[in-house]
Amino acid sequence: MNMFDELKASLEEAVEIKQGRVEPAARTKYEVADVKAIRLALKVSQQEFAQALGTSVDTVKSWETRRRNPTGLAAKVLGLIQDKPDLFRELAAH
Repeated sequence: MNMFDELKASLEEAVEIKQGRVEPAARTKYEVADVKAIRLALKVSQQEFAQALGTSVDTVKSWETRRRNPTGLAAKVLGLIQDKPDLFRELAAH
């Protein structure tokens, strides 16, 4: 099967999934960290949180209101901090 045929088959499958005729073979679910809950559990201000993560207070505010979601390295670090709160203190010390 050439690339065009593979793309065509993939698009046809996507249409069938969208129309509910077939179930997707796999689903990927990403959990977005509850940034405000993490920060409150750490008992730090938005300013302290932003400084430790090397980002702006506006970014922290947008994550907390879920206007934007952390991505990439920030999402991974937040997940680690959620699991291991002591990691935040190490980050804040640098």
